[in-house]
Amino acid sequence: MIETLKKFYDKYQELNKMLSDPEVMKSPEAVIKYSKALSEVEEPAKIYESYLKIKNEIEELQSLDSKDIHDEIVKEISQKKSELEQIENMSGEFIESLDSDVGRNVIVEIRGGVGGQESAIFAGDLLRMYLKYAEKHKLTAEILDSHETELGGFKEVIFSVSGKNAYKLLKYESGVHRVQRVPVTEASGRIHTSTATVAVLPEATEVDVQISPDDLRIDTFRSSGAGGQHVNRTESAVRITHIPTGTVVVCESERSQIQNRVIAMKILRARLFEIKKREEESKMSDMRRTQIGMGERSEKIRTYNFPQNRVTDHRNGFSDHRLEEVMNGDLDEIVKSLTEWEMQMMAREG
Repeated sequence: MIETLKKFYDKYQELNKMLSDPEVMKSPEAVIKYSKALSEVEEPAKIYESYLKIKNEIEELQSLDSKDIHDEIVKEISQKKSELEQIENMSGEFIESLDSDVGRNVIVEIRGGVGGQESAIFAGDLLRMYLKYAEKHKLTAEILDSHETELGGFKEVIFSVSGKNAYKLLKYESGVHRVQRVPVTEASGRIHTSTATVAVLPEATEVDVQISPDDLRIDTFRSSGAGGQHVNRTESAVRITHIPTGTVVVCESERSQIQNRVIAMKILRARLFEIKKREEESKMSDMRRTQIGMGERSEKIRTYNFPQNRVTDHRNGFSDHRLEEVMNGDLDEIVKSLTEWEMQMMAREG
């Protein structure tokens, strides 16, 4: 955290120096540009200045320590260290506040990609991994819609995760996940590479995304999923098309048309919110657009290599040789490494 703040501080110093350059002062456009950039890094820079001040005071107190005043020095140093801890907590809160969605619940969409049946099985493995991860962190997960295959995998599965830090814990998962292993469908024992895509969407409210009924086309049809004769007799499945964006959501997991419609609107609102966010992100710098947490669905982010018992995240190069534990929901080390890397990226851009 402190190292990240230092990068903001260094940027702050650099921008101050630029703004005092006579050549820069001649250009109103440059002054506006650098002044705006300065205002964006001023808060973390000031936090770091406070950190440096207290750290220097501790070093001075340590240099003054003697038998006569030892107890007083130890007491004051302890107080200063407590102040340092408060600043470290403040820095963490500031960095988290840079992400406006940090407190949201999420909707997660997993789809089988390249690899036929094996990709669908892998999609099911990812679903179980996330459900166990959510359970570990006492989050509530609910399947919203799914299309299961004959071998127990999923062509597509959509679920919600709610609770404290839901978005914070899952926001790094968007992108293409690749698996390298011998599929259960492979008789010759050859290693195959398959993929599944994951999209993590912050859950949106009606305030975040206002949808006009005139912009929607709602169709109902008979569900193609499990459910016996009931499915064949009733048009419970719902397809909602958002006409302005062409976004289509289909939900057929529930027997009630009303329930499917509610779920479909929830998913649609999250997808439209994602579109809105990406439009805003497109106005940001190239580095910000490529930050983790803003990953495109087409971007390969992680490989699960079963023969080598290794999981590798391609964004920061982090590898974990506890593949079985990871697949059982132990993602904490991966998330921690990505959190630290994201902070470094943000500071570098600062």
